[in-house]
Amino acid sequence: MAMAAASRIAVAGASGLIGSALVRSLTADGHEVVRLVRRAPRTADEVRWDPERRSVDAAGLAGCDAVVNLAGAGLGDRRWTPAYKERIRAGRVEGTATLAGAMAAMEPGERPRVFVNGSAIGFYGDTGDRVVDESAPPGEGFVPSLCVEWEAAVAPAREAGVRTVLARTGLVVAAGGGAWGRLFPLFRAGLGGRLGDGRQYWSFIALHDEVAALRHLLDTDGLSGPCNLTAPHPATNREVTAAMGQVLRRPTPFAVPAPVLRAVLGEMGGEVLGSARVRPTRLLESGFRFAFPEVREAIRAAL
Repeated sequence: MAMAAASRIAVAGASGLIGSALVRSLTADGHEVVRLVRRAPRTADEVRWDPERRSVDAAGLAGCDAVVNLAGAGLGDRRWTPAYKERIRAGRVEGTATLAGAMAAMEPGERPRVFVNGSAIGFYGDTGDRVVDESAPPGEGFVPSLCVEWEAAVAPAREAGVRTVLARTGLVVAAGGGAWGRLFPLFRAGLGGRLGDGRQYWSFIALHDEVAALRHLLDTDGLSGPCNLTAPHPATNREVTAAMGQVLRRPTPFAVPAPVLRAVLGEMGGEVLGSARVRPTRLLESGFRFAFPEVREAIRAAL
């Protein structure tokens, strides 16, 4: 059942790549968006929260039909020092726990009916050539462990009867930000190329489809639990490299050897070289249709 017109939706992470696109989409369709901010609110549509201190102005969530949490420091923003890994963890786990706890503490008739919480396909770890969907167990390493803890933090909301969906997002194809946004300038300059042997799978999703999928999760009453937000046809890094070169009409002569990536990126280099061949089974079974299911289409859409 589609969300009613002029629904009130709270969004954490509203200034990020995905969050800002989602907010634009929702407001364009007449929904009222409440933005959760970490500073003093400046406008009537802002609500103060401090995820590290598990603090949120619960009154600001009153009357919201849904809460979407996309907040958290970027995995690829900087080298994974112990301090930055803790910042990554705290932003996601504590932020989720803050919102889930606030919803659970509300009177039953006042709670939002749906909570869409961000997660990542990093849950599955390195899957190699093996196709995985939502039924697969978590992998091993920092990111899978983070995702397990992150997803577990939604428990208070779920146990309070709020329909809770875990949006396990893949690599978002967008020119304006995110990991893929860093690739476009390199390829435009003719400096693009495969990473490692290029055989690792990249499970991607066009930004347009990411926003449409999040709205589908909000609107589809039968969906709860984990849902993979990835296009149905993962591409290898070699295929991504070729597609970027073709769409941008630039040569792709360079290759970055695996040891160099690991030396430059540290622990995160293993994530770049890892393979994630993920299928969006639950999205497809619930009737969602991708506008850009192939990597070349997603790249063209980003431009």
